[in-house]
This record gives sequence, C-alpha cells and structure tokens, in this order.
Amino acid sequence: MSNSEQVLPVFTAFERRETRVETVYQNYLIALEQAGFDGDIDGSYSGRLIAATDNSVYQQLPQAVLYPRTTAAVQQAFSLAQQEAFRSIKFSPRGGGTGTNGQSLTAGIVVDLSRYFNNVYEVDAEARSVRCQTGVVKDALNDAVRSHGLFFSPDLSTSNRATIGGMINTDASGQGSLVYGKTSDHILELTAVLLNGECITTAPKSLAEAERIAAGTTLEAAIYRQAIATCVGQRGAIEDKFPPLNRFLTGYDLKHCYNPERQEIDISRLLAGSEGTLACIVEAKLNLTLIPRHKVLVNVKYSDFQAALRNAPFLVQARATSVETIDSNVLELARNDIIWHQVAEQLQDVPEQPMRGINMVEFTAVDQAEIKDKVDWLTKTLDNLIAEQPELGVIGYQVCEDANSIQTIYAMRKKAVGLLGATKGRRKPVAFAEDTAVPPEKLADFIAEFRALLDSYNLHYGMFGHVDAGVLHVRPALDMTVPEDEQLLRQISDRVATLTAKYGGLMWGEHGKGYRSEYAPSFFGDTLYKEIQKIKAVFDPDNRLNPGKICTPWGSNDQLVSVDATKRGYYDRQIPITVRDDYQAAMNCNGNGLCFNYAADSAMCPSFKATGDRRNSPKGRATLIREWLRLNAAQQFDPSGFPQKSRFEILKQVPSAEKFDFNHEVKAAMDSCLACKACASQCPVKVDVPSFRAKFLAWYYNLYRRPSKDYLVKNVESLGAMMAKWPRLSNFLSHNPLSRWVTRQGFGYVDAPKLSVPSAATRWQANNWPQLNEKQLAELSPDQRQQCVVVVQDPFTSFYDAALLEAFGKIASQMGYTPVLLAFKGNGKAQHVKGFLKEFSQTVETVVRQLNQVAALKVSMVGLDASTVLCLHDEYRDYSKQSLHYNVQLVQQWLLQVLPERASALAMKSPTRKLQLLSHCTEQTAMPKAAQEWQQIFNFWQIPLQVEATGCCGMAGTFGHELENQQVSQKLYDMSWRSKVEKAEVVTLATGFSCRSQVKRMSTKKRALHPLQWLAQNCA
Repeated sequence: MSNSEQVLPVFTAFERRETRVETVYQNYLIALEQAGFDGDIDGSYSGRLIAATDNSVYQQLPQAVLYPRTTAAVQQAFSLAQQEAFRSIKFSPRGGGTGTNGQSLTAGIVVDLSRYFNNVYEVDAEARSVRCQTGVVKDALNDAVRSHGLFFSPDLSTSNRATIGGMINTDASGQGSLVYGKTSDHILELTAVLLNGECITTAPKSLAEAERIAAGTTLEAAIYRQAIATCVGQRGAIEDKFPPLNRFLTGYDLKHCYNPERQEIDISRLLAGSEGTLACIVEAKLNLTLIPRHKVLVNVKYSDFQAALRNAPFLVQARATSVETIDSNVLELARNDIIWHQVAEQLQDVPEQPMRGINMVEFTAVDQAEIKDKVDWLTKTLDNLIAEQPELGVIGYQVCEDANSIQTIYAMRKKAVGLLGATKGRRKPVAFAEDTAVPPEKLADFIAEFRALLDSYNLHYGMFGHVDAGVLHVRPALDMTVPEDEQLLRQISDRVATLTAKYGGLMWGEHGKGYRSEYAPSFFGDTLYKEIQKIKAVFDPDNRLNPGKICTPWGSNDQLVSVDATKRGYYDRQIPITVRDDYQAAMNCNGNGLCFNYAADSAMCPSFKATGDRRNSPKGRATLIREWLRLNAAQQFDPSGFPQKSRFEILKQVPSAEKFDFNHEVKAAMDSCLACKACASQCPVKVDVPSFRAKFLAWYYNLYRRPSKDYLVKNVESLGAMMAKWPRLSNFLSHNPLSRWVTRQGFGYVDAPKLSVPSAATRWQANNWPQLNEKQLAELSPDQRQQCVVVVQDPFTSFYDAALLEAFGKIASQMGYTPVLLAFKGNGKAQHVKGFLKEFSQTVETVVRQLNQVAALKVSMVGLDASTVLCLHDEYRDYSKQSLHYNVQLVQQWLLQVLPERASALAMKSPTRKLQLLSHCTEQTAMPKAAQEWQQIFNFWQIPLQVEATGCCGMAGTFGHELENQQVSQKLYDMSWRSKVEKAEVVTLATGFSCRSQVKRMSTKKRALHPLQWLAQNCA
C-alpha cells in the first residue's frame, strides 16, 4: 500500500535498467506521498509489471502505478506534476486493462481507477439515468440499476471486468450497436481532471453558451475555443470525410461534438474515445435503457463461414436487435471447453451436414407482440431458403426462448476472445488488426479478401463479431516469440489497413487505436488530422497524457507510437524454450483478464476478489512467473525440471541468487493463492496457477528456509492417520488451551478441526463392513467383487468427517452393495500445494500403484472429497511415472449409475425445509455438471434441490486456517456464502469438506451437511 518502501524497491543481484524507477519519478512519488496522497502508490517491480500488459501483444513497463481514492487525489497527482522538477513526468489513465491495442500502456505513471473508483452514486429511474465513478465494472453497474428495470445497453464481451471509464475512453459498443449505439451515445455528462489539476464537467451546451465559456481565460475556455473552431469551422470537411457507418471513427469525435440541428457543443464527444490522451475521466452520468422483458434467439447454422457472412444482410432486414457470428474455428474451440455442455442443446449439429459457422439473431422487446411477427417472418424465410436454395449454405436453425439458455449462449460467444488463445501449438491467435469496420453489405467480399490474405501466409485464424455493424474480429495465429512472426504482424497490419480503406471502412471499428495510431493520419486525412492535433495541443500541449496515442500535439516534433513497439513476445523469447515448456501454464496467458470477473458468485479468482490486487490473480501470477523466468535466464539459471536443484547447486551457479528481491515479490503473490484450481478450467486458456505455483515454491524453498508450519502440512496425512487411532486422546492433546496457543503462535494455524469420534475405522467395524487392502481385495471372488464398491479414502473425510463415510456405507449397503474401505495410502494434495514436490511424487507413485491394482480387479472406486479425487486425475497425471489405469469416481457419478436399478431400495422422507446445494469451487469448475447430478439424484425421490451459484467459501484446504489469511478468508465467506447459509428455513448442503468446515467456523447457528449425510439421515 502507500509507503516509501514500495516507492524505492531494490534489485541487488539482478538489477537491470528496465527494473529501475527513474530518479525523477522516484522523487515525484516521494513528494506525492509526503503531500498526503489519498490512495496507494505502488513503485514495486511486481506492481509495475501488472500494469505493463493488457489484452494486446504489447508490453511496456511503467514507472509506478497510482490508485487514487478520490477525485481530489487525481487532481493532487496532476497538480504536483506541474512543478518544474516534474514536468517530464507522463501519465496514462487505466481501467480494467482489457484493451486489445495497448491503449493504457505507458512508460510513465499509470493512474488506475479500478481499485477505488467503483461507486454508483444515484439512479434516477424516472429520468432513466445513473451517475457513477468510472472504475465501476460494466456488469456491476447493471446489477446496481437492474431493480429499476433499466440497464446500460452498450454490450461488450469483457463486460464482467471492463470498467465504465475504459468503455468511455475507447467508446466501446459491441453486440446490438445498431439498436443501442456506442458508449458515447449514452453519455449525459462527464467529470474529468485536466493535466493542470483543473476539474471540468462536460455536457451538451448551446453554441451561445459554449461561446460565452470560450471567452474566458481558463484551460476550459481554451478547450471550447478550439472545439468551436474545429467542429463548427471545419464542418464541411468533417461531413465529407466520415463514412456513414454505425461504428463511426472513434476518438476526438469531431462529427458529433457539434450538433448543427440543435446548435449544441458537447465536449464529452471529444473525450469519449480519446484513450486517456486528453484528461482523466473520473465520473459519468449515463442514460439507461428499459430492460427488454422478452428475448428470442434464432441460431442459424451454415455449411461454411462465408455463407454465414453473405447471409448477414438478409438477417439484418429481419429488424433484429443484433446479428452475431462465429466461425468454425471458434466453434471447435468452444466444443472442447467447459462451457460447451451448457450450450450444446441449443447448437445441435445438423445430421450429415457439418456446422461450420453460425449467425445468432437476437430479437428483444418490452412487449412480446413486437417479437412474434419478426421471428415468424425469419423462420418461414429460412425454411424456404433451406428447401429451395441449398446453395446459399443455410443448413438449419434453432429458436431459443429460454432466458438462461440465451445467456449461456452469449457467454460462449463472449468467451470467444479467450478461447482463441487456447489454440494448440506455439502460434496463438493475436489481436492487432481485428476490429475493422466496413459497410455490412461489403463485409462478405471484404472478409473473402482478408481470408485470402491470411491464407497466402498459411496462417490459422478465428473470426467472430457483429456482422450487423460490419465489424468482424479476425485474429491470425502468430508466435510472438519468433522474430519472423513479429515482422509478419507488421506486414499483415499494413495490408489490412490498405484493404480496409479499399472497402471504405475503418481500421478500428470497436477496440480503439492504441499502438495502431500510426495509421491515424491517413484515415483522418491531412486537414482533419491537423485539427485533432490542435485539440490535443489545447488539452495537453506537452504531450504528457498517454503520449503517442491517436495523435501528437499540433506544433510538436513528437512521434506516434508504432505497431512495431516492444511486444510481450520480445521478453518471452528470452526464456529458453525448454523452460517455457515446463511452465507452459504461465506462458499461455494471453491477457484476456477473465480472472478479473467482479462477480462474487463466480469461482475465479477468489484472492483477486478479496484483495483487489491484480497481482493476486491468474493473469498477475502468470505475469510475475514469466518475468521471474526471464530474469533467471539472464543469469543463465534454469529453474525447469524435476527434481529441483539443491540450495548449494543454486548458489554455486548464481552466488547472489538469494539476494534477488524479486523472488519475494513473486512469493507474496503465490502465497495469496487459495489453490482452488478454478483457473485451471474457468480460464479460457487454462492458466493453471497451482501447477506452476507448486514448482515455484519448490525452487524458492530450496533457496530460502521454510516456515515450520509447512512441515506440519507436509506430514498432516501421516500424523492424522496415527492420531486417528486414538481420537479422543489426540483431540485433548491438540485442542487444549496450551496446544491451541502453540499452534497459533508457533505454527500460525487457527481453528484446526477435531478428529472424528468414533473414528472411521471404528464406525466401519461396528457396521461389519470390510476394511481391505489391494491384496485382500484380490483374494475375493469375482462375484464378491462385483457387489463391492471401494471407498478410496482421503484424509479430510476419513480423519475429520467419518460420519460422511458412514453415511455412504449406509446408503451403499441398503442398495445391496458391500462398501469396502480401502487401506489408506495417502493423497498428497497438501504436499503439492506447499511445493513439496519430491515427497508428492513419492506419494503419487505409492497411490497410483495401489489404485492401478484395484482397477485391474474391475471394482467400482469412489471418492467422497472432490478436491482430492480430482487431484488423483489431474496432478497425478503430471507427476506419475506410471500410466494411470484407474478411474476413481466422485460419489454422485457412481450413484447416478446405480440408482436407476436400486433407488427403490431406499425410501426417503420428504424434507420439512427447503434444501439448497452449495458446491465446492474446485468441483463446480472442473466438473460443471456436478450440481445438476446431485439434483438428478434427489429427483429419484421427487425431492427438490435448489442449486445456488457461489464463489469460494474462503477455506480452500489449509488456506483458511493460516493466521495471516483470516481477513481474506472471512471476506470471501461474507461475499458469497454467508447470506445464502443464513437464510431462514433452509437446509444447506455442501459437497466440500473445507466448505462445511468454513460454515461451522463462521456461523453460530447454521451447519452444512454433505448431500449424502442428508440422504442417510432421511432414509427410512
């Protein structure tokens, strides 16, 4: 947070020019802090790295990041920079960091409004308007106004993490822009801080009022003088230059700054799309739209993508709200993603006709009658096309009227940006010329040439976008670590610019200019480019606000940024290929930022949600690991491979390695990870943080001393197995006041669970159920084994929740099966989480040997804890030298197999209270059907089970027990779980042991049961 230690980081052993904060910036940051800056000042290397990338191919390290809490703090930062000693300092406002063209990247200071500028001040339902700070996430704003039946209508694929300020600065639009327009169409008023610290409010003003303001002596007066001179004085040239497109030329919107019909000047139109080059926008008053109560989605299927594009103008004629398209490459990636199971029913393949493209035609209305005629006309026309004109490529369609299904289909479409990054191979689709806009009627021909261009280079690519507006996102696959591909990016970029001009289009129809600003002079033309330079000059004469973007000030010799600017690939290729391969999960991150999803009930990423620090996110941790690998490579040190090098070997190779301060910054980010593994499946490119976190921790602790608490975790399974033999005595020894004090002060752990009394073994024995090892199982006859269901023990359930084991045994035995408790060999998940990889590998080999032997006996194997069962199939695959021949099912999977024949053996009582299911975060992300499977199980007895969406409960194994994590743990529970658990007259069922432990710890009145326990308790 804000302190001088962060302003002056030290990089003793690995100091490089790009890591140092320049002296003038150091002095400025110290002066700003001493002046009482209200906000956070982050000059740490890790904090700067997080702001060095966005969702583009570029990387530029800033000097520092400011997180102001108030408008006055922004004014203070800018005013201080007017002192002569600080006149060289440059700034760039930043929102959600979702830009695809490096708009907010800077070598100066980033002013990040996303951390604190997230208040929604007032909603005027009658006037249909809202006032908010510009750090508010777009979907969060809609959550705040939804109860009034209103929403902020510009819709973009990154709406769950893009901020309102970012939308304003890029004049974002997205789906439905033909009806809803762009962000600038919804701006009623803006509050912005100018570089001199002056705060202005912009809104439409009569020409007479604008002229009155222009007569003054302030900077605001000068702005109005120039706006009038350009937007009124050059009206003819403006009208001649701008094409009549829905996606008009964004940034310094000369055409709409002056409204000749209403004789009004609106400076907001200059600020919208200005990419932070004119001012820092801190507040906005926006108009809202009535939420359409009725939606229908018609998914039209095509034999090839070109047919989908040529069919688009006809679909627009259907008076649809939007027409979105997806090509076959994106469709195929979606089929292999976790999201496909949610949309497959609505996007069924046409028999014997491969679906290689779809157009999604949406109709929305407040009144149902407005939709019916449109949909009827469209479906009848499509039927005729399919029957009579098969050469057009329309092969089928599906009509979807279910709101939830429509939402999930659009979630899949929105995920397309990230999914493209999951393309196999070293070449990945990248954004650099992907939001061209041409007249919709020319789109098919334009794309045909675009595809021919890419095909001439033998490039793979994906396409999706808004065909109703003539905007298509085209992302060619390149490997930015290869210099030849970097040169190819320039060649393609230039050719696309020429092609776009040929079809009367724009190079940036949606995502702004950023590092493509070098094309601005040719697209604006000499006359109008000079005019926007004059506007820049009056706002920012010294070119200190996001310099080089869009234009340079009139009269200056400064240069525009270039497509050839330094890219992330330049840094990544400094890492040896073998190391990149070993840390592929971190290298794959393409910056799409889905891990910044603001929603409390989404699983990814809990540590970011709780802290608001982007270092504590999959993207942040991947960024830090990549730089850690690069700096290691600069010292010819290779951290790949297994087993790890010893401390002696490391220091022999790099004597000063342990003085490398950046190690500790990376470690701090890794420590905040809950190892929930939501990122491993929720991230479109599967940035699996726990996988590379474990490797990093293993290397880190070969260099530095481990805390004693880690050894306690490492041995928790063997200790638990021994202590569970005498649970009462063990609980007395471990939970008396003295031992609790020792555990807290000596090991940093609190609220450790008690061992089950009676133990699992005692309960099993009392029920006369067999406890066998793999050899004893082999001695049973095939007929006996056929009636067995083997429980693969995990340490959490067996040692601390033996009642759940007994509940399973009761259910299984009543259905006619013999429950068998397999001898406990361990699991090792805790070892992996803490980076004890040598010990984890040994555990893996022991357990795999056991499970493979049991699998050879053809008996069913069941696990009761999702996190440990999934570990058997995930982490084990990476560390086992043996092939995995076993299949340990989660209990609900096994039950669904056997209940159709045996459910009648169980008579269930009807519940007296409503039942709700809250899933373990690892389970709900890795196995998205798990909750629905439990619903199916309860449905065998006609028992309704409500599934609640939740994020992480805040426990996640040992994380919630660690003393330093208590604040984060409780905050996560409060964010997503507390309100649901505390509901009156509701019984909470939770599949995770850690989740049930957290409920017990955080609630004085409520407890959570595993679904099996409820079934066992209510089984007659």
